[in-house]
Amino acid sequence: MRKILIVGATSAIAEATARVWAQRGDKLFLAARRADALQSVASDLVTRGAAFVGTQVFDANALDQHASLLQAASEAMGGLDTILIAHGTLSDQARAQSDAGYALGEIHTNGVSVVNLMGLAGERFERQGHGAIAVISSVAGDRGRQSNYVYGSAKALVSAFASGLRQRLSKKGVHVVTIKPGFVDTPMTAAFKKGALWAKPDKVARDIVAGVDKGKAVVYTPGFWALIMLIIKHIPEFVFVKLAL
Repeated sequence: MRKILIVGATSAIAEATARVWAQRGDKLFLAARRADALQSVASDLVTRGAAFVGTQVFDANALDQHASLLQAASEAMGGLDTILIAHGTLSDQARAQSDAGYALGEIHTNGVSVVNLMGLAGERFERQGHGAIAVISSVAGDRGRQSNYVYGSAKALVSAFASGLRQRLSKKGVHVVTIKPGFVDTPMTAAFKKGALWAKPDKVARDIVAGVDKGKAVVYTPGFWALIMLIIKHIPEFVFVKLAL
């Protein structure tokens, strides 16, 4: 039985992943900003079979609250061995280009707050000699593109930090799993036109759970994004700058 803290628990991907863990009978502690949504998700997870569901209203941008969240989750579940960091926003690139304050705020939410949580969780799991940190990054972090490079730069920070943390903790019994979804059909992307490359949250959730169970390093989801991003990353820069990506 895993004892799992889910940060950003009311997001579509996090909620779908929590359902898989609940059906397995794991213990869950949910953290998110909206109390009403948290209670709704928690009630659903109890009916699906979770051994325990706790909640805490939490603003990930308040870095001074991160350590206390980890402690609260551990105390509520009688331990903590897994964390899924799934909070974030979808940045408005056009606004970010003309509003530096907004751009930095997006990088703080999608990058700085995430790596702070990862670092604290890593220290806790290193002390106890076991644990799993799963963090949702994005294929957008693999190469900056004109359409979303503020969001992508925050996710690049997350991916690079996870890579270094994984290398440092690999000998300490701690797994760090970087989740890189492509296009996912969620309320956050409701305004986007959908196509063949889009996935449902349930598919991403299954890939996350499998990645954590197997102790994978990086999980592209759906898997075809690994090939797509391999190609994109190797396009020569003089060609790349001419592309409308």
